[in-house]
Amino acid sequence: MNKNPEKLKTIVREKYSAIAAQSSRRCCCGQQQKYEYSKIGEEYRFVPGHFAEADLGLGCGLPTEFADLHSGQAVLDLGSGAGNDCFVARAIVGKTGKVTGLDFTDEMLEKARINNLMLGYKNVEFVKGDIEDIPLPDESYDRVVSNCVLNLVPSKNRAFSELFRVLKPGGKFCISDIVLVGELHPKLKNVAEMYAGCVSGAIQKKDYISLLKETGFTNVEIKKERETVIPETLLKQHLTENEIEEFGNSGVGIFSITVTGEK
Repeated sequence: MNKNPEKLKTIVREKYSAIAAQSSRRCCCGQQQKYEYSKIGEEYRFVPGHFAEADLGLGCGLPTEFADLHSGQAVLDLGSGAGNDCFVARAIVGKTGKVTGLDFTDEMLEKARINNLMLGYKNVEFVKGDIEDIPLPDESYDRVVSNCVLNLVPSKNRAFSELFRVLKPGGKFCISDIVLVGELHPKLKNVAEMYAGCVSGAIQKKDYISLLKETGFTNVEIKKERETVIPETLLKQHLTENEIEEFGNSGVGIFSITVTGEK
């Protein structure tokens, strides 16, 4: 994928616009679900607030599970898509709370707003904006959640700084995202991107955690971690037997993590 930040954002916007238009089941970051990757749909099925029309299968975790949400809180969802995590959060914070979804894709925003009309929530809103420059006031949210989106943002530093800015003192975040452990061989990286598109923007797990701490967050903790296992049938299409064996013994991997922290 092109490393130019603006071109990267254009690619992401176009991809998600197409997903919203098609409204079909997808795996993480919009790759066609030829192989089972995102099992989050099964997890969401029994979560209060889950709304099938808003669940496009784009997540890599369940950030609301560890966000320490309570009635009456103000919650911001970064990269809210069709609104699924917003509606799950609304089920917890209730009528006295407030939920804001932020997305920069017009088609996703339209879909989320239609879903919200169907549900009839008066305290859920969807706002257009860039995660690197959030158009919302300082210290205005008790909680910030995000699901497999910050990985796609070109500048993690700016994204984390904006997350820190909009949180109230004592506020908490919970992010589910894709990270790497070790350096993927170029050929393997290409295979991984075919299988789970968000790998193209992933950074090292240790760097991800370090950046959060450097931003000023405290009590940063990984609550869940799951390795993304690329099917051997796919690996065999692109790698030799020796390369597959080397990868299996290398300790290198692609992981979905759910991480929390406090301001």
